[in-house]
Amino acid sequence: MAWFYLILGGIFEVGFTTCMRYTEGFKNIPWTLAFLVCIGLSMFFLEFAARTIPLGTAYAIWTGIGALGTVAIGMIWFGEPSTTVRILLILGVVACIVGLKITSGH
Repeated sequence: MAWFYLILGGIFEVGFTTCMRYTEGFKNIPWTLAFLVCIGLSMFFLEFAARTIPLGTAYAIWTGIGALGTVAIGMIWFGEPSTTVRILLILGVVACIVGLKITSGH
């Protein structure tokens, strides 16, 4: 169940980074509230997962999920470049996340 919570925390990390784009210096109240809710839930699920999964592994995977999701959102919704090199680098991050999962002992 800890891995499920860790993935959920990573998804909420993508949520807070996406919301951050719209906060307008934290002056846009609805987006700021969404940002705060997402960051709170993201940290909650990370902490919950880290009770079982080694902290270094949990943190690396949480940030990896957040980074991958944020890059994907950027390419899909915000028109950021989706070059072959970027895709290959993203696959490298995915490989590292899988490797950490496999070697975590959980």
